[in-house]
Amino acid sequence: MPKDSSPNLVVVGFDPAWTVRGKTLTTDMYDLLKPLALHVEHIGSTAVPGMAAKPVFDLQAGVRDLQEAQHAFAPLLADRGFELTPYRQDHVPAGSDDDPAHWTKRLWTRRSPREPDVNFHVRVAGSPNERLALLFRDWLRAHPAAVPAYARFKQVLAGAVPDLATYADVKDPVVDLVIAVAEPWARATGWRVADALTPRTSAQHT
Repeated sequence: MPKDSSPNLVVVGFDPAWTVRGKTLTTDMYDLLKPLALHVEHIGSTAVPGMAAKPVFDLQAGVRDLQEAQHAFAPLLADRGFELTPYRQDHVPAGSDDDPAHWTKRLWTRRSPREPDVNFHVRVAGSPNERLALLFRDWLRAHPAAVPAYARFKQVLAGAVPDLATYADVKDPVVDLVIAVAEPWARATGWRVADALTPRTSAQHT
């Protein structure tokens, strides 16, 4: 999670327009960054119907090589108002003995009065952190009864902590709990990352 020290931490109720805006953003980013971006997905709370969220869109691109992607994406994203952050490590779920090197990423952010605010996560395709983001989203989408409780937790937490860094540190273990439940669901249903990716038309791939 980005350790932003900004005190302006606001979690708002779900806006149905987020779904449409998320689709537009992922399509635009994919068209901008392909073919190095193998796919771009709308992830995070704004991608879950009914979920309260910070009004910031989390997008995720899968790439083959982070360093190559960073070099190629940097000027294109800068033209769109994005800044590369120093955050290169995702939280490894509690209880996992996985090598933290498998959980690296690149993160760009955009904060603009004219464009939607975006966190753009670039992760290696097939990596555990890419998979976790998609599984978290899809489990919540498949279990709408869990959404109000998680949304309420975030709203209460946002009002109780001074900044986004503390918010992220407290929220990470709760995400770990969701993933602990989501993993058996993934095995039982046959959920796969490939099934979680937005289909692209042949025209979009050309």
